[in-house]
Amino acid sequence: MRSWLRDPDTRKWLVPGMGVKRWFLLLFLGMGSLGLGVSFLAREAYLSWTLPNEFYYLTLQFMPQTLRGGLFIAVALILVVVGVWKFNHALLSAVRGQVGQNGRRQESLVNLLYRQRIAGRGPQVVTIGGGTGMSVLLRGLKEHTENITAIVTVADDGGSSGRLRDDLGIIPPGDVRNCIAALADAEPLMTNLFQYRFPEGAGEGLEGHSFGNLFIVAMSEITGSMEQAIRETSRVLAVKGQILPSTLEDVRLKGVTKDGRTIRGESAITAAATDIREVSLEPQHPAAYPDAVNAIRNADFIIVGPGSLFTSVLPNLLVPDLRIAFQESRAMKAYVSNVATQHGETDHYSVQDHLQALEAHIGGAPFDFVLANDNLIDQLPPRWQSEPVRVDPAGASRAGARIVSADVVDVANRYRHDPRKLADTLLTLYDEQGEAAPRADEGIRLVAGS
Repeated sequence: MRSWLRDPDTRKWLVPGMGVKRWFLLLFLGMGSLGLGVSFLAREAYLSWTLPNEFYYLTLQFMPQTLRGGLFIAVALILVVVGVWKFNHALLSAVRGQVGQNGRRQESLVNLLYRQRIAGRGPQVVTIGGGTGMSVLLRGLKEHTENITAIVTVADDGGSSGRLRDDLGIIPPGDVRNCIAALADAEPLMTNLFQYRFPEGAGEGLEGHSFGNLFIVAMSEITGSMEQAIRETSRVLAVKGQILPSTLEDVRLKGVTKDGRTIRGESAITAAATDIREVSLEPQHPAAYPDAVNAIRNADFIIVGPGSLFTSVLPNLLVPDLRIAFQESRAMKAYVSNVATQHGETDHYSVQDHLQALEAHIGGAPFDFVLANDNLIDQLPPRWQSEPVRVDPAGASRAGARIVSADVVDVANRYRHDPRKLADTLLTLYDEQGEAAPRADEGIRLVAGS
């Protein structure tokens, strides 16, 4: 019983604004009125008619009246609860489909109601980044709010996205595809199909391509533009929120290493696996996608990261109009530090080093807080060529924003964040923005501040 009460889905029934508690109360009032009416008729029947002896046992007259009344009430409550529960279960099964039958999943009734009543009224959240880190964040956020706008980089020039970009002259669809898959409310089979990558030997021209990339490109041919293709693809996969490119221009990423060498191309920077000092865009002043600028200006909460610092996060903020909108926005702003360093980009970086790199590239980073992971281990597997990102105690004075730590790592893969932990922590901090510091009992700890 205690574990049932601790279940998150059970507690959702008690959330204000769900719009169900009042109707349950009305149902029980109706059942109570029905019971009173039946009891009045039963009393009149006892007084007016001579009933068969069997009714003595059927109505439990051999028991004290108080015990008899309590027993009937308890049975009535059990029958009402089970009846309503099974009715909803049967109705929902017909609408959503059964688990294990034709690959469809059944979502609980409370989650459907919660999304309709509560998630749609959540804060306007804008995420800025790309790559796997963005996808992890979005998977967690979509459980809390549907008012999500993901702004993604279009500087990718490797793999399937790079080939489509070079062959067709379109913005690379890879990061857009990952975000669509993360925010999709479609059946798992459709989501898996969207992420499917054709293996070696699949045929000339198909090898290495992602089905989702080809789908988006085909949609752009049908609709006439990449932005419309993203909207229609999102509609087909029932995406919660929207995905927007930072720019529609053909931008390339240029990196300068710490020893002064210049590397052009996002994929070349990643493949070089060497220390990067700074990055920039070519051309340097691409026009921002207007809807992305408007989303930033209308946001309640802007989250930068997690993701590859130089190749996923910074390319978005190097678009001039996006950077200006971000700096001028009055929304609450957070930077999510990676939980592990990335070989060739952020080797030996602390949380403060990540923040300093952001500030150096965009002329200051007006974050309300920086979220760091505090569930650390001494070493990561050697093959990762990585180490946990730590808060540097000696570098507190270098922090341009307060640093808040919490357990946000995926313990099964310490190179990644845990979607649920990350989203829960970020939205807890957002809800507490008017307080001087987060509550310690939430597992959140203030580490350093400006």
